[in-house]
Amino acid sequence: MSRHDRSLSSRELLARIGLSDEHPQDLLDNEPLDDLGGDIGAALAARCRAFQERHTFAVGDLVTWKPGLKNRRIPRYGQPAVVMEVLDPPVVGGERESGSTYFNEPLDLVLGLFIDSGPARGELLTWHFDGRRLQPWTREV
Repeated sequence: MSRHDRSLSSRELLARIGLSDEHPQDLLDNEPLDDLGGDIGAALAARCRAFQERHTFAVGDLVTWKPGLKNRRIPRYGQPAVVMEVLDPPVVGGERESGSTYFNEPLDLVLGLFIDSGPARGELLTWHFDGRRLQPWTREV
């Protein structure tokens, strides 16, 4: 059996894309927390409004996280991802534990992005995302 004939374990996949126990990444890396220094209620309300603001995305659009709404390790804040597919109806995340942030998450976008480190550097990989957490990406000048 060649190495391409078998499925990768989750640990092997994470190692391939540069995420592992040896090189953990905190979800809060480069988290925009400036608005949490004052009125926490106002910050929560602002994040709620941002979460409720919907964008209509199409295949080929470039997107990035809305500030303060990142719930996955990748892409990083400010890093673009390309919309590969818009799912209607969305796929409901398979997390069965109601205490998880991913419980019943409606995954309505398939995004592609380049892995920028590790053995899979430069490969385009795809993941499912909740489009409510994303906004159009604009190139920083």
